[in-house]
Amino acid sequence: QVQLVESGGGLVQTGDSVRLSCVVSSGALDFYAIGWFRQAPGKEREGVSCMNTHDNNEFYSGSVKGRFTISRDNAKSTVYLQMDSLTIDDTGVYICGARPWCDETLPSRADYWGQGTQVTVSS
Repeated sequence: QVQLVESGGGLVQTGDSVRLSCVVSSGALDFYAIGWFRQAPGKEREGVSCMNTHDNNEFYSGSVKGRFTISRDNAKSTVYLQMDSLTIDDTGVYICGARPWCDETLPSRADYWGQGTQVTVSS
């Protein structure tokens, strides 16, 4: 069983930056890729970014590439999502998930999920 706990969301304005954190069960980063997913109002959950553990490859959806950056701190068992130049379309619940691997297709499924953190971007 892998536990994930997100934090860092809130209400921000267009153009602002936010950093989300996902604390993962100790040791899990050795075996699982961690992805960030977004659940926008009225829309299906989508993969936003993901990082593989074995090669540290990073993947981003087209809508966030160049604005969001995923990173991890193994010592803290934490994965971050730095979100810059936020737009209203970035509003949603951001959820981190653990899965065996990820690639450029950014699968929307995960074996384990966090509870999510709300990010609301206002104009």
